[in-house]
Amino acid sequence: MTNIDVLIGARIKGRRIALKISQTKLAEAVGVRFQQVQKYESGANRVSASRLLMVAETLGVPISYFFQGLDNAGSADSTDVQPSARATAPMNALSDSRVSEILALVETLPKEQQMAVLAFLRTLAKTTESEPV
Repeated sequence: MTNIDVLIGARIKGRRIALKISQTKLAEAVGVRFQQVQKYESGANRVSASRLLMVAETLGVPISYFFQGLDNAGSADSTDVQPSARATAPMNALSDSRVSEILALVETLPKEQQMAVLAFLRTLAKTTESEPV
């Protein structure tokens, strides 16, 4: 498992959940068993290029969708290589299925609504920062 595998898996899971597609339905569409989709989503197994293209088509996104945020995820080829602290934070956030689902849902909104969600989150973050712990 590498950072890239985890990132791609999280993006698959987030988009699948946002579209309310089961692992079984996605698996059937791309010609694998649902257990394989689970492994893809966790980053335990790598997704081949041809299979990733089928997943992208099934989920209605360009293949580049799965590589968004890769600049921050690092380019380590194995788990033995420690990514920088800067690369770890976005990776941890993107591997959380709740964050992936939020991102996938926001991406379905028109630009104006995306900006409103962003403004809301910024306001919310400022509110929680100023509260005493």
